[in-house]
Amino acid sequence: MVKLDCTVVGCAYNADNSCRRENITVGGHEAHKSSETVCKSFAPKGTNTLVNACGGAKKETKVACDAVNCKYNEAKVCHAEHIGIAGRHAVTNGETECGTFVER
Repeated sequence: MVKLDCTVVGCAYNADNSCRRENITVGGHEAHKSSETVCKSFAPKGTNTLVNACGGAKKETKVACDAVNCKYNEAKVCHAEHIGIAGRHAVTNGETECGTFVER
């Protein structure tokens, strides 16, 4: 598991810039830069999610990754020690990105 920080304040899973989910998926199969990636697990605040069942903010989250061109992607799992999901004012997952993405 990696340490995951999230600046997407409009995401239902965000608590104090940390992700509450136990796992997320980063999309961007053809990505060559971070702006071509997305957090596929984004859910806008106010949607019918199971956030209340998730408890407090988690500091480590399992990260599945479709961005096969990223140097941290090994067998579709992120192996960076720390990643950051960006998109402070995002209202859709298309406005989010993996700020840790580095092309191979």
